[in-house]
Amino acid sequence: MSPTRRSVSPTRRVPMVDLPAQYASLRTALDEAISRVLATQRFIGGPEVEALEGTLASLCGTEFAVACASGSDALMLSLQAAGVGPGDDVLCPAFTFFATAGAVARLGARPVFVDVDPDTLDVGPPEAEAGAARCRRLRAMIPVDLFGRVAPMGPLCDWAEARNVAVIEDSAQAIGARDPDGTPAGARGLAGCFSFFPSKNLGGFGDGGVVTSRSEPLVARLRELRNHGQGPDGLHRVVGTNSRLDAIQAAVLRVKLLHLSSWTKQRGENADFYDQRFAESGALPAGRGPADAPLRTPPPVPAPAVHVYNQYVVRVRSDLRDALRTHLAERGVETRVYYERGLHHEPCFAGLETPPLPATEAACHETLALPVHPELSAADREHVAESVLEFLSR
Repeated sequence: MSPTRRSVSPTRRVPMVDLPAQYASLRTALDEAISRVLATQRFIGGPEVEALEGTLASLCGTEFAVACASGSDALMLSLQAAGVGPGDDVLCPAFTFFATAGAVARLGARPVFVDVDPDTLDVGPPEAEAGAARCRRLRAMIPVDLFGRVAPMGPLCDWAEARNVAVIEDSAQAIGARDPDGTPAGARGLAGCFSFFPSKNLGGFGDGGVVTSRSEPLVARLRELRNHGQGPDGLHRVVGTNSRLDAIQAAVLRVKLLHLSSWTKQRGENADFYDQRFAESGALPAGRGPADAPLRTPPPVPAPAVHVYNQYVVRVRSDLRDALRTHLAERGVETRVYYERGLHHEPCFAGLETPPLPATEAACHETLALPVHPELSAADREHVAESVLEFLSR
C-alpha cells in the first residue's frame, strides 16, 4: 500500500465508544424519562416495559417481544422455553462472545462448537452440517449476527426446519440490521435475542435484554420463566428465574430508540468512510482480496441488507495485527480485539473435544475493531484512518 500521507495529530484521543457525549446530547429527555418513573414508583414491569416491548416487536417485524434482565438471559430463557435441557446438543459458533455458549451450558446442555465462514465470519449451512455430524441429540442452533451483520438466516432456518432443530438467533449486536432479503434481525428463527448492554447500538444504563418471536406459545413460556416460572394464575408449574427488565431501563431505552435510526445511519457513514479511505490505498474487502493482504475491510452487504456496525472490524495480517494496535494506541486511537480466543479454547469447555476450527483460529489472530460510534467527528475518523495508513505505509 502506498497511501497519500496526511498529517496525524499526536494528541487527539478517539475512544471505542463515547457514552458521555451521547448522554450529554440526550440528557434532558433522559432525565425527564427517569423522573417519570420515579413519580409513579412502578419500578418492575408496568407501562414503560410494555410500551418498549411493543415498539421493539414492531421494529423487528415480530408479533411479540419479551423484555428481560440481560442479553445473556434472553438466550438462556429462549433455549429453556424451546425445551433445551440436560443431554441436548446445541450448535454454537466458536467465534463469538462467551454468553452464546454460556447460556447453553447453564441449562446443562452441550455447546457443539462449529467453525465460521473465513470471510464473513458467519455460520452457514455447511458449518452447521459439519457440527451436526458430531451431535448425539441435536435440539437447537444459535446463529450469531456478528458485529451487526445478520447471519444467513434464510438458508439456516431451512436447514434447521428439515432437521426439526430450533433456531435461536443471537442478535445481541444487530438491532435494526436486515438480512439479504430485507428481513429484520430477530425475525426469522423461533426467537431473536438482543442485548441492551451500554455499549450496544441501543444501550441502557446497565444490563437489559429482549426476546422477539412470532410464536405465542414460546412467548407465554418466556413470560413465566422470567418471573420465577409463575403463570397467570399465580402457580409455579416450572422453575424459572428472576429476569425482569426494570422500568427505569425501559424508559431510558424508549428515549434512545427515537435516535436509533439516525445513529445507525451515522455508523454506516463512518464505515463507508473507512472503506473508501482504505480502498484508495489498495485494501479490498475480505473475500475479494488475498488472505495474506496487510489489511482487509468488512465484506459489503448489498441492499436490502443492512449492516448496523456495532463494530467495524478489519482483518489485519496476523504478524501485523498487534503491532498495528500498539501503533494506534500511541496515536490515541482505542481499539478492541473481538475475539482473542475461540470459545472451544476456554478452560471451562476443555472437555468437549472440539476438532480444529481453522477459520476461527485465523480470525482470532487477525481481527481488529476500530471506533465507529455515531459520536465520531469527521476529524476523529480521519485521524483513525490516517493512523492506520501511516502504519501500513511502513
